[in-house]
Amino acid sequence: MKILPHKQGSEEWLAARAGIITASELGNLLTPLMKHKTGETPKTYLYRKLAEKWQGFPLQSFGGGAMEQGSLLESEAIPWYEVEYGVDVERVGLVLTDDGKFGASPDGLLSDRGIEVKCPQPHTHIKWWLDGVVPEEHLLQCHGGMFATGYKRWDFISYCRGFPPLVRTVEADPVAQDVILGAVERFYENMDEGWKMIVAANGGEPKRDSEEIDTHPFE
Repeated sequence: MKILPHKQGSEEWLAARAGIITASELGNLLTPLMKHKTGETPKTYLYRKLAEKWQGFPLQSFGGGAMEQGSLLESEAIPWYEVEYGVDVERVGLVLTDDGKFGASPDGLLSDRGIEVKCPQPHTHIKWWLDGVVPEEHLLQCHGGMFATGYKRWDFISYCRGFPPLVRTVEADPVAQDVILGAVERFYENMDEGWKMIVAANGGEPKRDSEEIDTHPFE
């Protein structure tokens, strides 16, 4: 495990994620039931990552008001979690596997686990709280965090101001880890093949000097 200090959302953090698989994007390759996806979704994800690798920076995306609200509430959720459980949460940037091919941006790390914080709209939080389990759509991200870090457990936190929070622990599943590894290996086999084809057509790898590529597209 390698931890990069870049602040999440910063230009450096975005650049470090370019061209690699991340835990939050595993849904492009796997279903919540840990089955390999087929069809256009994994293909489009591959094309996106090839484009990022070629450019040397991520494709631009836009966040909305709900995302901004979630970030604000996260600053409340983590201190609550620290007090409630008597722990100190380390805020980190990007965590990479030793080979640098897979990354995760946990909302925090403890000595024995990571945490994933979601701050959904009230009706969604109530649904999750009444169900009492980690929402199926977020299990992949938790398992991906464990894949990146090697940790054996991950705490999922749903926090909505004025409502009882939900905290559930996801334990490492060897089967899930093997499925993720298989998806990662398959993805990079396809990516390497695509990369070689583009390089051959271009007559070499891309040049990234200041005249040809804007390396600071977010300024």
